Amino acid sequence: AGGDIRYFHQAALSGDVTLEDFFTEEYSLNHLIQNYSKPYIALMDGIVMGGGMGISQGAALRVVTERTKMAMPETHIGLFPDVGGGYFLGRCTGAACPKHMGEYLALTGYVLRGGESLHVGLADVCVDSSALPALWDALCQQDWASGEAVVDWLHAQSRITTEQALATTPAWQNAPIDPVFGLATVASIEQALQGADEWSVQTLKALHHQSPLMLCVTLEQVRRGRHMTLADDLRMERDLVRHCFQTDHLSRRGVSSETVEGIRALAVDKDHTPKWQPARIADVTPEMVLPFFESPWPASAHPLRHLR
Repeated sequence: AGGDIRYFHQAALSGDVTLEDFFTEEYSLNHLIQNYSKPYIALMDGIVMGGGMGISQGAALRVVTERTKMAMPETHIGLFPDVGGGYFLGRCTGAACPKHMGEYLALTGYVLRGGESLHVGLADVCVDSSALPALWDALCQQDWASGEAVVDWLHAQSRITTEQALATTPAWQNAPIDPVFGLATVASIEQALQGADEWSVQTLKALHHQSPLMLCVTLEQVRRGRHMTLADDLRMERDLVRHCFQTDHLSRRGVSSETVEGIRALAVDKDHTPKWQPARIADVTPEMVLPFFESPWPASAHPLRHLR
């Protein structure tokens, strides 16, 4: 269900340098999982958000159930969809998947239910949650000839429920996601959502809960990450997360940063009324956004320079 955001808050306010190590180690782990030599299987039964997506999306087989609730809701706390989010959200794909589904998921934090994640390429197979204990026991008890045999067996065991999940119509099927979330800026997206239909109203409401500044950073992140390798995307996200806590180009650190304020409102004081700076999407400028993508380290000293 994500990382310990209260730790982020405390570390940022106290100047705890282990916060830097946390993100370096987390992103290195995400890269290791993606490139692991043995098949890595993710059983995503229940809430799979934030850091949970980081340790799941690189799996050789991603298994969901009818209880799965999958999302990247980081803009709600003044952050961005990290742990490789620029890479895997930018690559959402499927027969019924809009081209700009990644932008929609990243900006709104929309929660994909159960088999919906199959439609956008963020899961591979679906099983009934009641079947998981038997699957788990079989994984432990059988004598497998190879890792590939494990993956093939799980595909066969889940074929019927996966086909049933793919046959269902996702809630967003008829929503104009591409015409809206394919627009160039968040301000343009906001303007396009001024309609009175239910989807536009709810989508705009979701955007207005998020940090305007981090919405704009996130849109740029997903569009850059779509064309990057995972290693380069994680290096970019490592730069971004440093700027989230030390936004020197805006003369903001610690308690005045979007991320610390967002965590305060959601998880510390729990008043759910973050004071975003700026408060309106229209007031965010490129000069506020683009420095997030400037690395604070030379390439030779980058914390993730070892990723290939």
